[in-house]
Amino acid sequence: MPSSSSCYVLRGLSLSHIQKFIPKKWKETAEEISNSRPILGQRSLGNESMIDNLFNSLKDLARRGNLLNSFKTFSLLQHHVSGTTSCELVLHSISSLLLSCVNLKSFSQGKQLHALIISLGFEQHPILVPKLVTFYSNIDLLADARTITENSNILHPLPWNLLISSYVRNGLHGEALSVYRQMIRKGVRPDNFTYPSVLKACGEKLDIAFGKEVHESINASCLGFNLFVHNSLVSMYAKTKELGMARILFENMPERDDVSWNTMISGYANKGMWKEAFELFEKMRAEGVEANIITWNTIAGGCSQSGNYKLALQLLSQMRSSGIHFDSVAVIIGLGACSHIGAIRLGREIHGSAVRSFYDGVDNVKNALITMYSRCQDLRHAYMLFQSMRTKNIITWNSMLSGYTHMDRSEEASFLFREMLFSGLEPTHVTLASILPLCARTANLHHGKEFHCYILRHAGFKDYLLLWNSLIDMYARSGKVLEAKRLFHSMSRRDEVTYTSLIAGYGIQGEGQAALKLFDEMNKRGIKPDHVTMVAVLSACSHSGLLTEGIMLFERMSTAYGITPRLEHFACMVDLFGRAGLLHKAKDMITRMPYRPSSAMWATLLGACCKHQNREIGEWASEKLLELRPENSGYYKLIANMHGAAGCWNKLANVRTYIRDLNVRKEPGYSSVDAGTGSVQFLAGDTSKPHANELYPLLDGLTELMKDDLYAGRENYGSVDDVLEEMG
Repeated sequence: MPSSSSCYVLRGLSLSHIQKFIPKKWKETAEEISNSRPILGQRSLGNESMIDNLFNSLKDLARRGNLLNSFKTFSLLQHHVSGTTSCELVLHSISSLLLSCVNLKSFSQGKQLHALIISLGFEQHPILVPKLVTFYSNIDLLADARTITENSNILHPLPWNLLISSYVRNGLHGEALSVYRQMIRKGVRPDNFTYPSVLKACGEKLDIAFGKEVHESINASCLGFNLFVHNSLVSMYAKTKELGMARILFENMPERDDVSWNTMISGYANKGMWKEAFELFEKMRAEGVEANIITWNTIAGGCSQSGNYKLALQLLSQMRSSGIHFDSVAVIIGLGACSHIGAIRLGREIHGSAVRSFYDGVDNVKNALITMYSRCQDLRHAYMLFQSMRTKNIITWNSMLSGYTHMDRSEEASFLFREMLFSGLEPTHVTLASILPLCARTANLHHGKEFHCYILRHAGFKDYLLLWNSLIDMYARSGKVLEAKRLFHSMSRRDEVTYTSLIAGYGIQGEGQAALKLFDEMNKRGIKPDHVTMVAVLSACSHSGLLTEGIMLFERMSTAYGITPRLEHFACMVDLFGRAGLLHKAKDMITRMPYRPSSAMWATLLGACCKHQNREIGEWASEKLLELRPENSGYYKLIANMHGAAGCWNKLANVRTYIRDLNVRKEPGYSSVDAGTGSVQFLAGDTSKPHANELYPLLDGLTELMKDDLYAGRENYGSVDDVLEEMG
């Protein structure tokens, strides 16, 4: 008869209910086996061969997943089991069948077997309890698995380990720790298979207090050093931000494997401690430990996040040289690095590697490819990839949009944005944050206002400071400083970007005093300026002729704000001194700074020399500018004008030779007209547009009207033609 302990309930089923699962044949045989238990171990010699064959056949069928025939064989086996036959055959047969049910996730047959186990009184058997726990865990009935474990009287930790690991595998870390506590209360001693799951649960829950209790339990046990357990300890401390303790454990390990190193490196990486992660990686390689792909990706990704894209690509190259093939993560890291430095040739090689490895079909890889091609100014290939994707998620649209915005293609970006809306996808804050700066750069106020209205209509965007900062930047760059100021004062939360955007707007309008007042307000509110803020405020001083204030701010950058001057800060100072006519100071600033001057910086100094008629420094600056062979045609015009004004015709001829030899071409100017459905661009004298024959007579009439107005009020402005030429 079944033992009294078998009467516990599983998911609301009593013993009488669960027995309904048992087929009639099994019930009859179960009674025979139960009655024969006092004489276990005996077997009829006549049936021995047949029973052994049936048993071996059952095991083979169960192993191959042939559950139907396995159960038929089990029924035959039960039929031939006599009262004098050992019930161990039935026990092991049930064990094989349960294992097959686990592999096939066969719920109903597993329930039948469980009902039979209870009827036979085997529910406490140490062979079957772990099998039942595994069965219920595998079909996500963890409550049933827990009931079986807690009601068993087995002191071996195996069923507890299976249950705890199942909870951890399903992300139920609190339940896993609860089962561990129950296990300790019942007097079951944990082993080296218990601790890793428990420590992982502590790490995921960031429960450092309980993690330390488990650590003490490990130290108090007599289990000795176990690499798997100690790796789990290092991981637990690393995840709970106790990196100091994790490093001590790591250094004191008598044995380490690649998991040990990767765990410690990942701990530093997750906390953004890249210096320590890089040093440990180098130490790992110096000790001859072979890094796995996770470690390589972690370090290469860290280099990319730190802005060291070339080193990230070098590491990926070394990874390939070590015989490790790229996975999709490595491909994405490589493509991201290529997109930032414009390495399109290498990006294409990585694309080819992705195709050969069949990673080009992964959505994240496709998105990274679109970003790489678009940022490397190959919008044709980017759009081809974009169009080839049958299902496009929001990241795909954002990748393509960022490509257009990166190239200042406002019309294509606006069209694509509308197409995305028509497809049924709602833009995220990332979408809008990528397109608003384009409206700011191209001074496209019409589209910028449309996006502003869209943001106001959707309450979900109100907490994204990035969007409101972008709107302020857009209005400020478009010359609408009052709108930018109104939006600024309506915001309840501001950061350094908010202030910088409005300061830059004031600077563009020549309102230097207003920019300085806002900068002081920013400091009083405890918002620390960054290097971009300093560029904005120095530029505002330059545009407004605030020489003393600009010099003072530049000198205080390092001492008061902890900002090391960059090339752009020196460029602002050169412009400041140049506008003030202090050309020797501007020259000293260029020669003494720890950076190589850019073409724009030489052009700034040259322009100041032309304005203040300093031929000596101007010729020096023009020579330096010519050495860089810039592609900007305006720079050559600036040099030519200086030589022409000074009457240096030979030097002017040399400049023209440079322009011819370098094949420098002036980009044609164009105008744009807002036609309601979008802007239409056209060149001067362009007759390719529709209705050109009707438009040009109208424009000629408008020109005559402008001439009349200008003539009436010209006074000291010279001739009408001069004014029109000056207007461009």
